Amino acid sequence: METIRLCREDDLLGLLKLYSELRPHDPLVDPDEASKCWEALLSSPSAKLFVAEIDGELASTCQLGIVPTITNGARPFGIIEHVVTAEQFKRRGLSQMVMEKALEEAWESGCYKVMLLSGESRAAAHKLYEKLGFKSGVERGFVIKPDSNE
Repeated sequence: METIRLCREDDLLGLLKLYSELRPHDPLVDPDEASKCWEALLSSPSAKLFVAEIDGELASTCQLGIVPTITNGARPFGIIEHVVTAEQFKRRGLSQMVMEKALEEAWESGCYKVMLLSGESRAAAHKLYEKLGFKSGVERGFVIKPDSNE
């Protein structure tokens, strides 16, 4: 049976394993740097990482960022990133479950909207996002990265 929950301190290695499936070409992170980043993420009130755990193994995850703003009645907005389910756990609805938990958190935090970006060719992911209520064509997303090769 799966458990949907917030990440804990001891989840770092499992999370890194999931991320290696999502972004296999990312450079390896120095363990000390990863540990510092992990501490900062877990202690940040604006960053929430949700996971699905099956038999002690992290099977799926997504990250919610809650960004304060002075617009929209001073209500924050949310950003969902890094949605991934391990290959051996796909087709069980786990991505949907972790995203539902993230959306629940966003609404409880007073967010006036939640956004996400997705690769243009990820049709299956887009179907999931639409099933959850996300709509394309409402706003237009733009991305700039320091390395134009990404």
